[in-house]
Amino acid sequence: MDYNIFKLMLLSVIISFLGYMTENIWLMFTKGYMDNRNMVFPFLSGYGILVVGFYLIFGLPSENGFDILYYMQAFFTVSLGEILLGTLTEKYLGIVYWNYSWIPLHLTKYTSLPTSLGFAFLIMLFMRYAFTPAMDAISLLPKGMLCHTACFLFVIINLDTLHGFMEMRKSHKSYTLWRIELPRNEKDTSVIYR
Repeated sequence: MDYNIFKLMLLSVIISFLGYMTENIWLMFTKGYMDNRNMVFPFLSGYGILVVGFYLIFGLPSENGFDILYYMQAFFTVSLGEILLGTLTEKYLGIVYWNYSWIPLHLTKYTSLPTSLGFAFLIMLFMRYAFTPAMDAISLLPKGMLCHTACFLFVIINLDTLHGFMEMRKSHKSYTLWRIELPRNEKDTSVIYR
């Protein structure tokens, strides 16, 4: 049996967690809060699926200097992915999932030059410096544990994504279970549970 599929599934889970953290850090600095990102669990499956899918199509970047072709492929993949996901969620869920209109050089409300360049850069860094070490570390897991853990987490995370989308479709608004408003002064800290 080829265990690479289970390694990639588990890597997708790890990247989904990193995507969740990245979005909350972005929100913390741009909006002043953190929240559950429409999910019950701290994973955003789109990140894991995008990066693993990108690897399956384009492989890893060249090790000789800055691979401009790879970077441009990542840039266009991110831009197209954001436009497609944003447009589909607006059409089928009845919400604007995110809106980059406030960012200079936005290409649509769903993507912008700075965010696409930034995410492409993060993909390039991850693929060059973290992909192989992460796969090597995952390879150290016993095969039975790897298969069961990867399948369980992958299924749970994608069911959570489906659940979040169904909740958003039903309410036509974000599925906010909790939100932490960051303090603007020493006495101003609040946590909102819904």
